[in-house]
Formats: sequence, C-alpha cells, structure tokens
Amino acid sequence: MNTALVTGASAGFGQAICRKLIADGYKVVGIARREDKLQNLAKELGSNFLPLQLDITKKDAVESILLQLPQNFQPIDILINNAGLALGLQPAYEADYADWETMINTNIIGLVHLTRQILPGMVERNFGYIINLGSVAGTYSYKGGNVYGATKAFVKQFSANLRTDLLGKKIRVTNIEPGLCGGTEFSTVRFHGDEKQAAAVYQDSLFITPEDIANTVSWLVNTPAYFNINSLEIMPISQAPAGLTVVKEAK
Repeated sequence: MNTALVTGASAGFGQAICRKLIADGYKVVGIARREDKLQNLAKELGSNFLPLQLDITKKDAVESILLQLPQNFQPIDILINNAGLALGLQPAYEADYADWETMINTNIIGLVHLTRQILPGMVERNFGYIINLGSVAGTYSYKGGNVYGATKAFVKQFSANLRTDLLGKKIRVTNIEPGLCGGTEFSTVRFHGDEKQAAAVYQDSLFITPEDIANTVSWLVNTPAYFNINSLEIMPISQAPAGLTVVKEAK
C-alpha cells in the first residue's frame, strides 16, 4: 500500500484529497497547523490516516517530524504540496508587506524545503510522484494578485525544473493549476476573516469544488507509471483566461 503525504490537510483541497486517497486504498500522512481539525479528520478516516500538526514554514520542525514518521507510514511515495494561501487584494503600492512575507514563506519556502527533504528518498528508490497545487494566477495576472501570483509562477517553474532534473528517473511531477474554487477557506483567509467579502467572490458564479481537485489527484496517481501530466490548468465554465482589457482615458 503506497503512502501519500498531503500538506494543508485540515480543510479545503487538502482535506478532500485525504478523504479521496484513503477511499482509494492509500495510506495518508496529513500535515496541517490546526491540531483539532486534524484529529477530527483522523477519527473519520481511521488507522490509515496519520495526522501531524506542523507549520511547514518551520524548517527544523519539518526535518524533525519526517525523521519520526512511524515505520508503517514510510516511505513517502506521493508528495502533495497543497498548503498555500493568498493574503490581501490591494495593489502592490498599498499591500501589507507582512502578508507578502507570509505568502512567500508558505507558498515557496515551505514547499521547496519539504520537497527537498522527501525527494532524495524517491530518487534512491527510483519511484515517486510529486503533485504541486499551483494556480492559474501563476500564468495570468489580475489586480491585487501581485505576490500571490508570483509565488504560484514560482511553483509552476519549479515543477517544470523538477521534471527536467528527474528526467530518466521514474518520478513524476505535476503542477495542478486551478481557477475559481469555492467551498474552501481560501477567500476567507485572503480577506483576513471577512466572511461577507469572501462570499461575494463566489456569488452567482459556478466554481470548482475541493472534491473536483481531489478527484483530479486520484486520477493522476492512478495513471500508468510511464504517464506524466506536466501541468493541468482547470477552470469552471464561468471563467476564462483574462482578456486584453484596454482602459480608455478620459478626454
């Protein structure tokens, strides 16, 4: 039975991915900052789910906890780098710099460090799959997406470069790039807990759900071992790549 490690497991995409992989017969290590939500998920999912409370931005803690994984949850065959966040939607000249640092530390540094810790074992066994949760924001810019979009552009390029470094090895890498997704805490976090502002993002719109992303992950990990999806961009039918909008100046 293969083992997957999922970050950001306490809600949204991560929680749905854990549920789906357990249902598919995998063992899952679920990592998140919120212990209470992890424990509730563990009660639901049973003995094949290992909850680990961890902030992936704490490098020493990441290294320590990986060394302490129970034998029956080793090795990690599938790494799903799902933890990430957006904070704020102000233009760059008004944004809170602390928000920028938090996004960089989580979306880039935490992801890179965890990957670097797990990847050598995959290379040694010549087997593994890394799935990164990017975003269409890494390809298409939008107002207020400044540093968030830049972090996801990093994830996109990092994923492509991983595949290049791993050429000739039986390790797969995919960057999933979702568009508008509801049913998560994403916008609530972005707007610092403002539920009304978060709800307005999805009002009267069709959107992707966490279960859609979980089903996508399930399909990916069950494709043939020679089969690699480099990147997978997903949008609801209510959304399309940004048009070339022209602003008319007042005369």
